Amino acid sequence: MPQTETPGTGVLPRTRLRWWTELPLILLVYGCYSAGRLLARGDVSSAVDHGLAILRIEKALSLNAEHPLNRLFTREPWLGVPADFWYASLHYLVTPAVLVWLFRTRAEHYRRARTWLMASTFIGLIGFTLLPTCPPRLLSAGHGFVDTMAHYSSYGWWGGEASAPRGMGGMTNQYAAMPSLHVGWALWCGVMLWRYGGTRVAKILGVLYPLGTALVVMGTANHYFLDAVAGIAVMGVGLLLAPRVTRAADLVRTRLFPRPTPVTEGTGSPIVSAGCQTSAGERIPRQRESRLDAGAEPDASPSDAGEGAPATAR
Repeated sequence: MPQTETPGTGVLPRTRLRWWTELPLILLVYGCYSAGRLLARGDVSSAVDHGLAILRIEKALSLNAEHPLNRLFTREPWLGVPADFWYASLHYLVTPAVLVWLFRTRAEHYRRARTWLMASTFIGLIGFTLLPTCPPRLLSAGHGFVDTMAHYSSYGWWGGEASAPRGMGGMTNQYAAMPSLHVGWALWCGVMLWRYGGTRVAKILGVLYPLGTALVVMGTANHYFLDAVAGIAVMGVGLLLAPRVTRAADLVRTRLFPRPTPVTEGTGSPIVSAGCQTSAGERIPRQRESRLDAGAEPDASPSDAGEGAPATAR
């Protein structure tokens, strides 16, 4: 049975996303992320205590992936140097590239994916603020870690202080280790490539990129194993919150920028799907046809013949 709907109450089409509105939004979120990392430097002694606490937890759980990877990357430059470039560069390149690719080729999935990424990033920022953590590379030498980025700094554009360009190490928060958003963002990129890449190569990259990033952040002594686990957990929470964030954003946009309601003339009858419209005295479409089938002549109806028209015998 056709479904009736009142004019002006239909579902409004979704607003088409534009790059000139998306780009400032993404830059704003990344700016908040970067500024938050700087503001949440925390107390150095507390950050060191948190890092040592993570090591104790991993020891209690018999987890020790960082030391063998770090020794391997320090001993083998052909592994250590590419790993440092990976850590210092790829999350700035791959994540925006996947965003642009989704925007241009998978527009129907872009908004949900972008909201997931942004919600997770803000959750990570909360972690940096509440739990400043010293990375393994900044612990005392007695804990057995080597800062590979300082060790191979002559090979790259970064300095010995951090993964930032030379001379800018003091502008970064080196105690933002928990959670690892390097791993979280890489996981997001991997999921997007796996789900929407459409080719076997894309699916392979979708698996290798987050896995390789997890190995790199531990091998370069920038994160603990539990930092990587926390990065994955943050992305899981962000995925659950993304639909709520989207609905809240839609509500705010509706309140701030209400859509005009279409104006209809008179008090016309409700519109019925398939282009049918009821006439006065009819409750459902095609009522007139039903009456005609019962024996009324089309040219003998009062509305067509007018007043006083003689009746025609069958």
